[in-house]
Amino acid sequence: MNTAAEYRSRPTPSDGEAILNALPNPVVLVAPDGKIVDANIAAESFFEISTQFLRRQSLKELVPFGSPLLALIDQVRATGSPVNEYKVDLGTPRIGGDRQVDLHVAPLTERPGHIVVMLQERTIADKMDRQLTHRSAARSVIALAAMLAHEIKNPLSGIRGAAQLLEQQASSEDRMLTRLICDEADRIVTLVDRMEVFGDERPVARGPVNIHSVLDHVKRLAQSGFARNIKFIEDYDPSLPPVLANQDQLIQVFLNLVKNAAEAVADLGSDAEIHLTTAFRPGVRLSVPGKKTRVSLPLEFCVKDNGSGVPEDLLPNLFDPFVTTKQTGSGLGLALVAKIVGDHGGIIECESQPRKTTFRVLMPMYSTSRKFDPSNRDDVPGTPSPASQE
Repeated sequence: MNTAAEYRSRPTPSDGEAILNALPNPVVLVAPDGKIVDANIAAESFFEISTQFLRRQSLKELVPFGSPLLALIDQVRATGSPVNEYKVDLGTPRIGGDRQVDLHVAPLTERPGHIVVMLQERTIADKMDRQLTHRSAARSVIALAAMLAHEIKNPLSGIRGAAQLLEQQASSEDRMLTRLICDEADRIVTLVDRMEVFGDERPVARGPVNIHSVLDHVKRLAQSGFARNIKFIEDYDPSLPPVLANQDQLIQVFLNLVKNAAEAVADLGSDAEIHLTTAFRPGVRLSVPGKKTRVSLPLEFCVKDNGSGVPEDLLPNLFDPFVTTKQTGSGLGLALVAKIVGDHGGIIECESQPRKTTFRVLMPMYSTSRKFDPSNRDDVPGTPSPASQE
């Protein structure tokens, strides 16, 4: 894995190398004996190994046994014609399961027997589509929250007041019913209040935030409460540049994600683990509504756990409102997380399988060309009031 410092310290490439490294898709050059001759930066990120080590590897050592990619390379080498293949799974235990890609395999005519392989990871395009769906769902909840606040809270206040008046003259048995009315009215008001958070469209002060300060603060909060007996593993890139964000809101995001992870591993006892990682991942860009330019999202923050995982049928809609795996939950916590990340121009995704669930957040980094807003300080603030996923 390459750190941001390593990317900055690379020697000046030739024009050809610069063009190749500018491509967001992984590209590798395979020799007649199957060894990798060269690769671009995106390929390093995909295989999670540097070009220096990639050049020592045979391609068949990096892809699943019997992968269609190997047969495609043989076909292209025999026919001399390029071939495309779609939705091929190159996932392995080392780089993660379910890594579906579109393959573009072509001969390099200048070097007989050498094959160029370009991978287009389908999950990137799928992330963009799902992120727009999450934002659309959040906008729908905003409108619903405004309607509920106006149309429900006022009548509920009257109902609760009437129940309190009846309670003064009711028998002991009837008081149980009036108390039930009050309790249920309070519960509905609490739910509406939580939904009103989605309707808060006020601009948020943002500036350079040290993500490691945020994660350390969240870890301390978790270990002093709901994750007291859970082992935390940290894998941080110390040279990571600041993220452009609001620090209070980032704490809210990761406190929700860590709380969900803690609940997922609660039954594992001493085997329970939560893994926090940060990394620099170039190549992901996102079109943000209302802006003409595309935003680069090179900063990757992950919260991983070794719990039982998220049911497969819930994964596509996990960040939609009212979707939850908890019997007593309302399903608003992750929807709020998705809204905050989306408001920052980022992406959040979940990949899950038994004993390995990963919530991945991709965010833009802070640029010195942006004016710093001192209202968003870089010291760790007081504890925010998290909207936990229920």
